[in-house]
Amino acid sequence: MEKTIEDPPTSAVLLDHCHFSQVIFNSVEKFYIPGGDVTCRYTFTQHFIPRQKDWIGIFRCSLNWTIQLLITPDTGSIWHQVGWKTVREYYTFMWVTLPIDLNNKSAKQQEVQFKAYYLPKDDEYYQFCYVDQDGVVRGASIPFQFRPENEEDILVVTTQGEVEEIEQHNKELCKENQVLKDSCVSLQKQNSDIQAELQKKQEELETLQSINKKLELKVKEQKDYWETELLQLKEQNQKMSTENEKMGIRVDQLQAQLSTQEKEMEKLVQGDQDKTEQLEHLKKENGHLFLSLTEQRKDQKKLEQTVEEMKQNETTAMKKQQELMDENFDLSRRLSEKKMICNALQREKERLEGENDLLKRENSRLLSYMGLDFNSLPYQVPTSDEGGAGQNPGLVYGNPYSGIQESSSPSQLSIKKCPICKADGICDHTLEQQQMQALCLNCPICDKIFPATEKQIFEDHVFCHSL
Repeated sequence: MEKTIEDPPTSAVLLDHCHFSQVIFNSVEKFYIPGGDVTCRYTFTQHFIPRQKDWIGIFRCSLNWTIQLLITPDTGSIWHQVGWKTVREYYTFMWVTLPIDLNNKSAKQQEVQFKAYYLPKDDEYYQFCYVDQDGVVRGASIPFQFRPENEEDILVVTTQGEVEEIEQHNKELCKENQVLKDSCVSLQKQNSDIQAELQKKQEELETLQSINKKLELKVKEQKDYWETELLQLKEQNQKMSTENEKMGIRVDQLQAQLSTQEKEMEKLVQGDQDKTEQLEHLKKENGHLFLSLTEQRKDQKKLEQTVEEMKQNETTAMKKQQELMDENFDLSRRLSEKKMICNALQREKERLEGENDLLKRENSRLLSYMGLDFNSLPYQVPTSDEGGAGQNPGLVYGNPYSGIQESSSPSQLSIKKCPICKADGICDHTLEQQQMQALCLNCPICDKIFPATEKQIFEDHVFCHSL
């Protein structure tokens, strides 16, 4: 079978489910001369609506199959051949041209032209069939042939037996024709019933259209109501926008005030953070404070003996720990009081720097009392010109090392014994210890050792002893 350009939509729908009376083929010849184009004319019935993918195909008929005749009161004779089973058995096809206006009577009359190149070349019987885009046959023409015109003038000589056979065949055809007529009467009755049902459906459609119009009026009224509400909402939105602008100006003012307060808060937080760091150092050194406060009540010469006594007298140490906890609570209370005067400490920064210089001088003098080599320390402070006995009147909280100076003897601190070889004076061990001290910072109060890179922490630790 030959095809043109694109395959049409087909299906395996059987002939029993097709509607052959919806499209009627007009002026179909009994035969067409081969080598010429064929024009197929057809008419749409009243209730049929063509679609874009509808097509008209040429299907091959077989003489061994029965030719059925359908009679309708509107269109007359409608033929269809049952020599093929599905619409996929077409020989060739052409797409249907959709009319512009189906309501126009002239639009019901349509035609397509099949080119001679695509037409069959044999003398078998064929017929036109209209197939919609769902693959359902909507109309079929009477059978026709493609043969020369002079074939009708050929004299056919038959025998008596063939004539009798033809007569017998004609009688059978007459009987079948009577059966078809009876079937046609039944189909006419079915058609009238369908027309009555269609009229009923039309009345229901008009009722639904009336209801639809009422619903459209209600929808229009509801739409008008919504538009009125929308207008009111727009006016309210405009008022809210104006108020929002005023609130935005107010928010900008509050943000400016907040920014100023945040800057002030940052200063307070910075001061509080410094005190917090000091508090953290105090918490980390809580164990060391226990030893430091015990060592302050005893002579520095008995330091090693005190450590051994602390291991042996654990019960006495627990009591002293309670006392230290009380003292630690007192220190925490004093620290909270110091936080309250944080702003005052900020304003006293320059004065504290001066005091720091004086403390460094005092620290140098204390180091000399403790017998340490001042030049070997990485952290050096200038010597005091005023002497160590008197208290500097420029200090706000007094000299933190005044109590240590009175209770310490320079002569006792300047001469130390080596803890390893017990030798007086300078030995290899003391020289090694001095080299280690040159790489670190020793607290003059509690002998805590700090790396030389943590100079600021060392100064803060020494300052904490004065609090």
